[in-house]
Amino acid sequence: MAKSNLTRRGLVRSGATAAAAGAAAFHVRGAHAAGKLSVGFWDHWVPGANDSLTALCREWAAKEKVDLTIDYITSQGSKNLLTIAAEAQARAGHDILSFPTWHPADHARSLEPVDDVMAELIKKNGAVNRTVEYLGKSGGKWIAVPAAPGSQMKPPCSRIDLMKQHAGIDVQAMYPAGAPPKADAWTWEAFLGAAEKCFKAGVPFGLPLGQTSDAVDWVGALFQSHRAQLVNSNGDIIVKSDAVRQVLEYAKRLVQWLPTDVFSWDDASNNRWIISGRGALIMNPPSSWAVAVRDAPQIGAQLWTHGMPAGPNGRYAPFLPYFWGIWNFSRNKSAAKSLIMALCQPEAIAKLVEGSRGYDLPSFANLTTLKTWGEIEPPKGTLYHYPNPHNHQVQSIAAAPCPPKIANQIYTQATMTKMIARVTTQGESIDKCLDWAQRELQGFKRA
Repeated sequence: MAKSNLTRRGLVRSGATAAAAGAAAFHVRGAHAAGKLSVGFWDHWVPGANDSLTALCREWAAKEKVDLTIDYITSQGSKNLLTIAAEAQARAGHDILSFPTWHPADHARSLEPVDDVMAELIKKNGAVNRTVEYLGKSGGKWIAVPAAPGSQMKPPCSRIDLMKQHAGIDVQAMYPAGAPPKADAWTWEAFLGAAEKCFKAGVPFGLPLGQTSDAVDWVGALFQSHRAQLVNSNGDIIVKSDAVRQVLEYAKRLVQWLPTDVFSWDDASNNRWIISGRGALIMNPPSSWAVAVRDAPQIGAQLWTHGMPAGPNGRYAPFLPYFWGIWNFSRNKSAAKSLIMALCQPEAIAKLVEGSRGYDLPSFANLTTLKTWGEIEPPKGTLYHYPNPHNHQVQSIAAAPCPPKIANQIYTQATMTKMIARVTTQGESIDKCLDWAQRELQGFKRA
């Protein structure tokens, strides 16, 4: 893997933030805590976002007299996951690593507890949402710190003009910039009606139903908004419920109004769909909007990110947090905690959000109204509701709240989207589908 410099490649020997004053409890300057620190960050999708993170790290390391090395590790080809696994097995490598959503729990025994860091950050930045607690704690202890870089939601990104023209929905009025939502009527039934109208107008919603993350995420939110759990928090299989049947019946009604090939879409397909001008809505972080602004500005200027439809159990939004974890075999835990504290100060997070053009999401309650989301354009305010500033919806992850080791398998194996495929394109009855799901889940429990 390549070493980083300001151009994302090379050795970094200084770093972090003037806001590190808030990290006094983990102050490392001095002979006992100086020395070397090695960090492996996720290699960001958004051009320039790595530079913002590197600059903050350079400030911190210069102040704390730490010899800091940064690697940016791509998630393409799962190189970041391979790095995590290799270092855990060898018990050697970076002091700090970026951990995708499910991976802190997978490596809990090898991670240094960070209750002290989280107590300070929550005191300063506000509470974290329950999905972060679900994923970042193990055995009642914090094992990783939620990182803004890489953390994302996947709410609807709608074409303002097409939704208004064909579905009769003014998404800007429903989710006005700078003001609370006016979205009581925005339910999954309303969503279904809009999908039908847009399909008949030749601009269908682009909702993937394959086995990749974008598909699993929005489908997971659909299940949760109907309280349709496959496995409960105690690990009991409860897939054969009226709520799960209700979701599958709904999916049968919705799929007929989607592009016929959505079951083979990957995570890039919905981005291409909205940018091509062929669709009225997708569910994605602002990366699709950013690319549209760059490559198809006439479309980018018509995109508006807003909240999810509500179901009988409320309004749930797909949320994928990234984490920073410290290996318990790290040789410089004090410096590692100090750097993480510095990068989680409000001033530092504001710079990271700005550098990612609003893509990155802090997990703390007091940091959902940063100016980037309200001011970025076109159109101005297009990302205002992306960070859920009015706590309008529950930030969730598919398969929660069942035990993370089982939920990870449900997520990775795309059990929910496979269920939808079985009762739609494969023509299987719901009863047979539930029998299949029951067997799959029993296997996950034994694994």
